[in-house]
Amino acid sequence: MDKNTVVELPAAGGEVETLLGVLERNRRTFAWKCGGLDAAGMNVRLSPSTMTLGGLVKHLALVEDDMFSHRLYGRDPGEPWNRIDWDSDPDWEWRTAADDSPEELMQLWEGAVQRSRASVAEALDNGGLGTVGYLVWPDGQSPNLRRMLADMIEEYARHTGHADLIRESIDGLVGEDAPREVPAS
Repeated sequence: MDKNTVVELPAAGGEVETLLGVLERNRRTFAWKCGGLDAAGMNVRLSPSTMTLGGLVKHLALVEDDMFSHRLYGRDPGEPWNRIDWDSDPDWEWRTAADDSPEELMQLWEGAVQRSRASVAEALDNGGLGTVGYLVWPDGQSPNLRRMLADMIEEYARHTGHADLIRESIDGLVGEDAPREVPAS
């Protein structure tokens, strides 16, 4: 599935189709809110927050790789995440996004989304939504794929709201649903 593939949210679909449809709709809307901007646009802040669209893009790339590589399978999340000392720089992705071009940020995010789609497809093929992840919470429980998808949907919903406000302040772009095909950044 490429970035322009539209996964429809079914009116009366099953659990897998509904969860994946909601996640893909959120990803598509997020890409629309962050796409097509220059470096200045990606670095706009709404006071008093220090959040930027570039920071949001880099953060969600991290969350994608962390959720569906590390938490689901215990795999190394890959570059650039595996070379960061997160204990000494827990906000690295937010802080360093201004150093990256819009194209680099969107490529990082799109690559993470592609890896996530492959990991989710693998889990669905091998155990379905009940696939238990590698991550163990402090209480000894491990979330399953169903919970991880719900958490990812929540992450996108929250941050797409942030992106919506920032983007409107830049050029007035508003709306809830992305076009069928999100233009490349």
